Amino acid sequence: MAKLRHIAIAAKDPEAMAEFYKKAFGFEEVGRAGGALADGVFLSDGTLNLAILKFKSDQLGKGLDYTGVHHFGVLVEDVEKFSKKLESLGAEHYIDRDAAAGHTGYFEMKFYGPEGVLFDIAEHPWAGCEPLPERAEIAAAAE
Repeated sequence: MAKLRHIAIAAKDPEAMAEFYKKAFGFEEVGRAGGALADGVFLSDGTLNLAILKFKSDQLGKGLDYTGVHHFGVLVEDVEKFSKKLESLGAEHYIDRDAAAGHTGYFEMKFYGPEGVLFDIAEHPWAGCEPLPERAEIAAAAE
């Protein structure tokens, strides 16, 4: 089963915003972004990864001054299987993570869903986020 595990916020000052959330809620810093798409800070509450990013390209068509919720990420068991399902439902593929660029992002594929809402899918958990629960049949076989 797919699980929501990532939310990205577009910010003008990721450092200041991250400090606010660390002090306000006790979120832990679990990483830093510095790549072709964005720079910023990754925080976690142990279940979700919260990326606070200053984007370098306008992925939403709202301009680089846009601040607010940018996209969300869903952890899936099989990216290839889910990408086919998403496209069959009308999602538009946007971009794949550039494996050659190293681990500059946790997503594996980005899509536009209904009304142009951007989201990621990945098989590997974002930093600090909870992995998918073990499937019942795998757990039963291990007993």
